[in-house]
Amino acid sequence: EGGVLTEAVRRRPYQVILFDEVEKAHSDVFNVLLQVLDDGRLTDGQGRTVDFSNTLIILTSNLGSQYLANMEGEDVSAVEPQVMEIVRAHFRPEFLNRLDEIILFHRLGMAQMAPIVDIQVSRVDKLLADRKIVLDLTDAARAWLGRVGYDPVYGARPLKRAVQRYLQDPLADLILRGDVKDGATVRVDEGDGKLALSVA
Repeated sequence: EGGVLTEAVRRRPYQVILFDEVEKAHSDVFNVLLQVLDDGRLTDGQGRTVDFSNTLIILTSNLGSQYLANMEGEDVSAVEPQVMEIVRAHFRPEFLNRLDEIILFHRLGMAQMAPIVDIQVSRVDKLLADRKIVLDLTDAARAWLGRVGYDPVYGARPLKRAVQRYLQDPLADLILRGDVKDGATVRVDEGDGKLALSVA
């Protein structure tokens, strides 16, 4: 039986493979990555060679994030030398030389929260679609979710929990109590520092 990675690529050769926080990976992972990045193929434990030439491999890292932490929307080129110094100190040169590109991302700021709130709310909309329940969020409610769901260090990670706690859970309570019927429209607004839900 082949490995998880080689089996997945053997079955579906056109893939995006994400190695998140790759700096935390064991050295054996880097040895495997060197082979994939160098040769475009990998041999599994059964001796089968799997072609990786049609895969897009993305590696993420938090190395140097301390330099980017206070740069909301600013140009990252000012701290790029410091970040790259940390990256070069952590990864072996033969590994870095096989990467096509290293991209520094701007830290997520409050200005980027609105579309992320919309994505999370649309997921709730999909859950309600079978019952034909419609959510009508005011701009104030969306902005409130954006503020509560944003963290300067973690970005939008807390947003999913905020949507669950302040929107989904109260809405589920209303549905279970029978206050929201199928086909209803639920208006969501900000009120007294929280979300206020009402059936329209």
